[in-house]
Amino acid sequence: MKPALEILPVRTDAEMERFIRLPERLQGRDPNWVPPLRMERRQALSAKKNPFFQHAEVAFFLAIRDGRDVGRISTQQDRLAPREADGSQPGHFGLLAAEDDPAVYAALLGAAEAWCQARGSTRVSGPYSLSINEETGLLVGGFDTPPMLMMPHDPPEAGAHLEALGYGAEQDLLAYRVDTVQPLPASTQNIVRRGLPEGVVLRPLRRKELRAEIGRLVEIFNDAWSNNWGFVEMTPEEIDAMAEALKPLLHERLIWFAEKDGRPVAFAVCLPNLNEAIRDLGGALLPFGWAKLLWRLKVKGVASGRVPLMGVRRDYGNTLPGRMLPLFIVDTLRREALALGFHTIEMSWVLSTNIPMRRLAEAVGGTACKTYRVYGKALTA
Repeated sequence: MKPALEILPVRTDAEMERFIRLPERLQGRDPNWVPPLRMERRQALSAKKNPFFQHAEVAFFLAIRDGRDVGRISTQQDRLAPREADGSQPGHFGLLAAEDDPAVYAALLGAAEAWCQARGSTRVSGPYSLSINEETGLLVGGFDTPPMLMMPHDPPEAGAHLEALGYGAEQDLLAYRVDTVQPLPASTQNIVRRGLPEGVVLRPLRRKELRAEIGRLVEIFNDAWSNNWGFVEMTPEEIDAMAEALKPLLHERLIWFAEKDGRPVAFAVCLPNLNEAIRDLGGALLPFGWAKLLWRLKVKGVASGRVPLMGVRRDYGNTLPGRMLPLFIVDTLRREALALGFHTIEMSWVLSTNIPMRRLAEAVGGTACKTYRVYGKALTA
C-alpha cells in the first residue's frame, strides 16, 4: 500500500517556494511545457504584490506523500466574480499540478472543495490561476505544441482525473492559430479592400501616453465584454499592475485603436510570445537569464505572438460597420506582426459558444489549435 497523503496549507515562504517549483519536477519531462519565471510566479502569488488579493480570499495547498511533494492546488473566492443563481459566492480552484494518481487529485480537490464549502460556496469551478483575467482553463486538446504566454499547459490525463471526481465541462475556450505569412482568405480581402467604415481611423499605441492608453483600452474592454460569460471587471490597481508587468512586452505597432469621429471605439493587442524566449531558462533569470531574455526580445526577436485582448464598444459593435471593424484591426495587427518577424499569432482565448468571435478568427485565416476547459461541480452539504 502507498503511504498516506498529507494536505499541507501553504503558510511560509519556504512552503510557497516548494509550491512554485513543484511543476518543474512534475511536468519537466514534457517537451512542450514551458517553465514559468519563478520571479514572476512569486509576485503573482504574493498577497502584498498582486492586487487580486484585495478583492479575493486565497489559499494554497500541497499534497505530500512519504515526505515528498506530489501535488498542489489553489482555491479562492473572488468577491467581484458573478454570483451563483442561488446568490452564493462561487468557489474557484487553480494552479493544479499533480502526479498521475487518482488519490492525489482526490485529496487536492477535496481540500479545495472543503475550503469553499466552509465559506458558503455551493459550487466550485476552475482552473483559474488565479482569476479569469489571468490563466484560465485546463488544456484538453492541442498537447503537441508549447503554450503561448499567459496560457496554461497541462498533462493529458488531468481532465480525466477531474471528470472521475464528478467535474463536468462548464465552458470550452479555444485558441486560434493564424499564419501571418499566408494571405487573408479571398472573402476577407474583398471586405478590407473596400476601406474602413466612414469616420473611422486606425492608430497605433501612443507610448508617451501609456497610462492613459491602458485606461482607454480597459474602458473599451470592460464595456465590450461586460455581458460575457464569467466577466470580472479589472480594478484600477489591477490595471496599474498589468501596465507595469507588460511594459517590457508592449510594442507601439502591435497595439491598435480604432477611433470613430475621434472617439476610441475598438482596440486589439498583440504581445510577443514571452514563452518562446524563456523556454530554456528553467524558470531562472540568474545568473545569465536576464541577458538571454533581453537579447531574444530586443535583438533576435521571437517568431510568434498572442492576441489576448480585443474589443469593440457595444454601442458601435452592434452596428454593421462595428461588426466589420475587427477585421480591419486584426488585418493591421497581422501585417505589423509579420513585419516584426512574427510568423504565427494566436488569438486566445475564444469561448466556444461565441460564434461571432470564432467567425472573426476564421475570417482572418485562423485555425482552432487548442482547447481549454473550465470544469465545475456542485457542492453538496
